[in-house]
Amino acid sequence: MLGNTKKKIVSILFIAFVLVLSACTSGKSTPTAQETPATSESVKESGKFPKATTNTAAAIAGGTMNYGLISDTPFEGILNPIFYSGNPDFEVIQFFYPSLFATDENFDVKDGGAANISFSNDNKTVNVKIDDKLNWTDGNPVTAEDYVFAFEVIGNKDYDGVRYDTSFMNIVGMEDYHAGKAKTISGIKVVNDKEVQIDFKEADPSVKSGLWSYPLEKKVFGDIPVADMSSSDPVRKNPIGYGPYKIKAMVTGESVQFEANKDYFHGAPKLAGVNLKVVNPNVVIESLKKGDIDLAAFPNSLYDGKNVPTNVEFLGRQEMSYDYIGFKLGKFDKAKGESVMNPDAKMANKELRQAMGYALNNEQVGTQLYHGLRTPATSLIIPAFAQYHDDSIKGYNYDPEKAKQLLDQAGYVDKDGDGLREDPKGNKLTINYAAMSGDTISEARAQFYLQNWKDIGLNVQLLDGRLQEFNSFYDRIEKDDPDIDVYGAAWGTGTDINPAGLYGSKASFNYSRFVSEENDKLLAEGVSPKAFDMTYRKDIYNQWQQLMIDQAPVIPTLYRYEVQAVNKRVKNYDITYGGSYDSLAEIELTSDKPEVQQ
Repeated sequence: MLGNTKKKIVSILFIAFVLVLSACTSGKSTPTAQETPATSESVKESGKFPKATTNTAAAIAGGTMNYGLISDTPFEGILNPIFYSGNPDFEVIQFFYPSLFATDENFDVKDGGAANISFSNDNKTVNVKIDDKLNWTDGNPVTAEDYVFAFEVIGNKDYDGVRYDTSFMNIVGMEDYHAGKAKTISGIKVVNDKEVQIDFKEADPSVKSGLWSYPLEKKVFGDIPVADMSSSDPVRKNPIGYGPYKIKAMVTGESVQFEANKDYFHGAPKLAGVNLKVVNPNVVIESLKKGDIDLAAFPNSLYDGKNVPTNVEFLGRQEMSYDYIGFKLGKFDKAKGESVMNPDAKMANKELRQAMGYALNNEQVGTQLYHGLRTPATSLIIPAFAQYHDDSIKGYNYDPEKAKQLLDQAGYVDKDGDGLREDPKGNKLTINYAAMSGDTISEARAQFYLQNWKDIGLNVQLLDGRLQEFNSFYDRIEKDDPDIDVYGAAWGTGTDINPAGLYGSKASFNYSRFVSEENDKLLAEGVSPKAFDMTYRKDIYNQWQQLMIDQAPVIPTLYRYEVQAVNKRVKNYDITYGGSYDSLAEIELTSDKPEVQQ
């Protein structure tokens, strides 16, 4: 169960640096590994970004902060944690519908949030105690029934979201409820108005960091059929939360006007409100300079340390996400609730997938396009999970000669002398690659990858000859569009180390549709009672990381460093992992007007 829900994060934060890689796509050969630039100075200095604003001026009373949601497309407007799946929607949700739980630097739940948890001696039972003062923004209390109702909706057979996975199935009675054999979930009990008891089949160490952490107001949603909830008005038009702010007005996809929730359980926030608006990446620098936005995630591609706005302060931390290349290997059987691999899929050959991984020069992409704020990824467990990331795994380092050898050995050879390889049966091979739009750099990155693959003799073409818009991209990926062979995407990991929600055979997020007994076995062991022993769990996840590199259903490409631009009038904003639960409520302003760059 995902406390900080796993979410789609895509490379939409780009700027016009097309010429940076154009030399590699204009007929010249791709640089060799020895010619690849070393990691830039900016990544060496990235740890020197502060994690909290340094403004010490006296704060004004109230004030409205302007927040920039940096995107080249509108946010979808699925504004509920149970139903959303895109990061743009999450950026809106965070202001009014936060997780119930506070977490420490290791992402484990700690006291001090809107709810606290406690475990039984055998770790198979968890009690969740909701703060007595926590109310929905419509005035109703957040109750134990609301929390239980969220589990009932996610576990319902008509639920059309993506949260139901093996961790939910571990709750006693959940599978019978999901199958329609029971009207309630026997393992979830209301203790009193503010307390819930959850019994698990097996003790699961992921509960410490990944217990589902969002209630759903039963008085509002109780009469709406589960199948209709995601498109209902309480999700799309008039969302209700319990966070420090509440929605006052909204133009779906474009802007949201938040006002302070004066009844917030930890006390009213310091700001009078927040105005959120979508800002195209191409104009974000100018918007920051003019003071049009006070706070925004700053595109890695723009940060060079020289031409950035001087009226803002930059905060930084390692981002809990990674970019990856995925290979379509089958389909998701909704009736069975599991992925089914197709042995005849175009990308079914493991050596072909491995070769495509070794062909990618991610060091150059990270250094030149992202100024060192993205670095080659080696594993599907990010370095932020320091206790579990196996840094001995080298992943798919740039090695085009090895890629060619793998293809030769697998029978992918050029039989007609046109410079492009045929498949092992001698048929022409064209691989369709789905990549998302952003701005001109997203095109450059996609074309660079296409050239990398062409350099090893593979004919890889952009799906439909163009980049795909964010929402349509994921719609086609989720529906297993047969025209897609390979796709480029990214994951936000959430705070739970358990990767089963992304790569388990029953996980709807398993977009590659990879199925392996060993994969499922290791994922199950990673959340078994034995895994409460950290040494054992680390060993299991080390084995899993190596398995996924060997099998290559997806290939991690880039780790990210997150940089946030904050106008110098903003005070008390802290992005430290494990920091204050009320980081958004504690923000203050020291001037009625934003600082501007003269």
